[in-house]
Amino acid sequence: MKNLSLLEKIISLILLITVIYAIYVYFTDSAYFEYLVQEDGFYENLTSAFLFFTSFALLIKFFKYQKYYGALWKVGVLLMALGLFFGGGEEISWGQRIFHIQSSEFFKENNAQEETNLHNMVVGDVKLNKLIFSNLMSICFGIYFLVLPILWNRSPKIKILLDKFGISVARPVHIVIFIIATALILLPINHSRKWEIWEYAFALIMFLIVYNPLNVKEIFSKETNR
Repeated sequence: MKNLSLLEKIISLILLITVIYAIYVYFTDSAYFEYLVQEDGFYENLTSAFLFFTSFALLIKFFKYQKYYGALWKVGVLLMALGLFFGGGEEISWGQRIFHIQSSEFFKENNAQEETNLHNMVVGDVKLNKLIFSNLMSICFGIYFLVLPILWNRSPKIKILLDKFGISVARPVHIVIFIIATALILLPINHSRKWEIWEYAFALIMFLIVYNPLNVKEIFSKETNR
């Protein structure tokens, strides 16, 4: 933690407090816990906000450093920013309930919750939320947080590839925070919507990674020309 900047320490403290608060409410006030983790609730809105925030932070870095890097870097950074923005939009169904927008007939017929989003779509008897946004994304997150940092450190070829595409790699402190947050959320809380809190933790940690990644000197530097 001593290597974290003041902003990183503040974000980490916010994460710790809000996760502990969720655990406390879970054991003391089940009705209020349901309120916090409901659709468009406290944690879902925070998740969306931080995903948007992280996407915009990455775009700021893109415009600040893009002239020092090549096409692959630009593609990689923009795709990551787009992915984060997409995640933020999906979390709140692209503002559908906020702006009181009715779903089209297509989404009413093919979305499990009749919302304007992709992660609740149903194809045949298969829910995309379970197939892609739960199972597949869990594997991707595991690779991103646990495997990529090791490969970046130990494989020169992987290191060059990740840096060329401007992929922000998690630092050891990010991995520790991720593991602690995951354990605090998943172990004591026995509720189907505990994943809303986990997604919120993921969004905050993604901001920490983008803000100050392990390879910050390689992918966000005016002294590097790729």
